[in-house]
Amino acid sequence: MNYDIIVLGSGPGGYVAAIRASQLGKKVAVVERAELGGICLNWGCIPTKALLKSAEVYNYAKHADEYGVKIAGAIEADFDAIVHRSRGVADGMSKGIQYLFKKNKIELIAGFGKVKPGKKVEVTNEKGETTELSADHIIIATGARSRELPNLPQDGKKIIGYRKAMTLDKKPDSMVVVGSGAIGSEFAHFYNSIGTQVTLVEFMENIVPLEDEEVSKQLGRSFKKAGINVMTKSEVLSVDTSGEKCKVLIKTKKGEETIEADIVLSAVGIATNIEGIGLEETGIATERGKVLVDEFYRTNVEGYYAIGDIVPGPALAHTASHEGIICVEKIAGHHPTPLDYNNNPGCTYTQPEIASVGFTEKAALEAGYEIKVGKFPFSASGKASAAGHKDGFIKVIFDAKYGEWLGCHMIGDHVTEMIAEVVVARKLETTGREIIEAVHPHPTMSEAVMEAVAAAYDEVIHI
Repeated sequence: MNYDIIVLGSGPGGYVAAIRASQLGKKVAVVERAELGGICLNWGCIPTKALLKSAEVYNYAKHADEYGVKIAGAIEADFDAIVHRSRGVADGMSKGIQYLFKKNKIELIAGFGKVKPGKKVEVTNEKGETTELSADHIIIATGARSRELPNLPQDGKKIIGYRKAMTLDKKPDSMVVVGSGAIGSEFAHFYNSIGTQVTLVEFMENIVPLEDEEVSKQLGRSFKKAGINVMTKSEVLSVDTSGEKCKVLIKTKKGEETIEADIVLSAVGIATNIEGIGLEETGIATERGKVLVDEFYRTNVEGYYAIGDIVPGPALAHTASHEGIICVEKIAGHHPTPLDYNNNPGCTYTQPEIASVGFTEKAALEAGYEIKVGKFPFSASGKASAAGHKDGFIKVIFDAKYGEWLGCHMIGDHVTEMIAEVVVARKLETTGREIIEAVHPHPTMSEAVMEAVAAAYDEVIHI
């Protein structure tokens, strides 16, 4: 059973790499031990967005009178139905990958894959039977899982990870979310929206700490206004699960405090799935839990490659997909451009949403740039006012000397749909003047990009 390319893992990195390889005429097999689509399609990006959409619809219904709409009778969030819809969306996406594999003549091999020397892969199926495969090129795309802390051992009942948070049997009355990255903040927003009393605990000074500081502070204000108890510069010391409720001991800037909650959700990052997959035996180098690769995702051992969450860089689905495409195009003899990780967008689907790319203001200054900064608040946006979502702003950062667009940071209603304009503009080395002169439609949220750029050049009209 010899192939041109074998891919271990069918997440957004693995399945995209496999499809692109097939398009390039390669004989491809994918080894997968669970559902097609990996964490993203089954337990991450897609089902969480389905949950968040239900929360959005529920919130619109609760506030329908603010839009001149009367709804008779009680408005309730049917938690079971919300979860059921989310799982249905995930199942549909996974079946879509099955269709794409058949269309592209990709062979799916069910089981746990382990790389071996000599460009071989050993696959163990659910019955414990093993099969050995060989290929000219082997791409490892095994992804990551929820990271566990010693003082937050997950029992799947009272202390849970993100997977369980998507499929709880009933809506908890109260929840402590530990960690305010994208996963923690999105679940805090979702559960708060459907009526759970939520406390969000973050060790750093601001929530979503990797974002531009002004964006982080704005989300903190919006969360507090929505009723979330936001605790920054705080640390969970221990959780007592012996009683009916969890007793969460938290060290804060003012001292220790105990909060009771039905559920504690640990959202403190991810751990890579590289254990037991044969890296050591094959001689593939790792460092701090990541597989070391070059700009074309080649490991130190010829014929072995790695992409996605298991390599250094942001653990994002779209990043993994692009890495997979670059990897197989290089294998096929093409000349792909290495990925510019500084032009790689990130999105957080809270309310308001966050979308960002490039340097933060602080990072640009630390890098030695002289900068121009422009901001445009959505409180001055006609579309935002009409939609009833005026929280947030767009912030742009330019190099004052050469006009390079260094970064853009958005927080507002559905801004995740707008960040691609900035990514493309930066890719094409667009100047601020060109953005100002490009006609943006009115009324839209996206015209705030133009206004923010105009603000950086002291030409803004509407503030």
